[in-house]
Amino acid sequence: MSEGTMHRPAQRDTEQREPHYHSDQGERSECRPGRRGSRVSRFLVCAAAVPAVLIAAGCSSGSSGSGSGGDAKPQAQESSARPSQSASANAVRPAAYATLPQPCSVLSQKTLGDLVPKGAKSGKAGSTDDAKTRSSCSWSSLQNNGVKGSQFRWLNVSLLRFESDATRGDGNKLAQQYYDQQVQDAKAVDGAKSTKAVPVSGAGDAATAVTYDLKKKEGDFKQQTVVARVENVVVTVDYNGAGLAGDKTPDADDLTKAAEKAVKEVVSAVASANNDGGKAAGGSPSQGASKSASPSKSASASSSASASPAKGGSPSASASPKS
Repeated sequence: MSEGTMHRPAQRDTEQREPHYHSDQGERSECRPGRRGSRVSRFLVCAAAVPAVLIAAGCSSGSSGSGSGGDAKPQAQESSARPSQSASANAVRPAAYATLPQPCSVLSQKTLGDLVPKGAKSGKAGSTDDAKTRSSCSWSSLQNNGVKGSQFRWLNVSLLRFESDATRGDGNKLAQQYYDQQVQDAKAVDGAKSTKAVPVSGAGDAATAVTYDLKKKEGDFKQQTVVARVENVVVTVDYNGAGLAGDKTPDADDLTKAAEKAVKEVVSAVASANNDGGKAAGGSPSQGASKSASPSKSASASSSASASPAKGGSPSASASPKS
């Protein structure tokens, strides 16, 4: 029965009896001796009105107390539940990969021999303030063909790892944002011509190859930039080639296939460095990755940081990422 329902009958009872004891005239006439009955009759009439008043007061008090007590418990439970709900809302999934492989060891000697035949052993690591967060390595090759000129190749591999952060979000999400930005930057290089972007399969969670032609004073360069994301790590492979001093320009399709092969190898190296074979090139995302790798203690990598090398592709270009 609701509080309002409990009140109404008592109020109606009280209103019916009020004229018998609230009216000054009635009270004087009922208490005056010698009129329409004895003192006993008047006492009974006055006493009969009292229980109704008490009933009304009792109903009101009981209902109010029950309502207050009933509301207090749920409110207390709701209050005690708020801290845990808030903590759960702010929690982010730990980053899947906690480290990066050695950048100059991510490619096999065979692959390096195909891409940079005269520079397979000339890998130069880029400077970094935290090798677990960002790293890079570059190779250059100049094959002299005598009077026919020479063939130049330049290769750079950059890796950038993102840590999960309660303020900035999940490491995979941050890596995806950087991946998207890397692809857009590769498509917007100044002076680039015949720019194309195509998806690459079998290289982590997402991969795109961007190709374009770039004319420089040394010759006509064929540029290939392949960007891949594997969990919370972004891999960028820059590979270009040119025929110098009269040698023929290399075939763009051959260079693209070589760059795609390289990026798949690097993706596998990232997985191996974190003891996660499920992320090998061509493999699907591993469900156990986040369990097998503990969060890194290193500072979170900023999404505004750039790990991409200069896109010019000239022999003197520096491939080290910004620190």
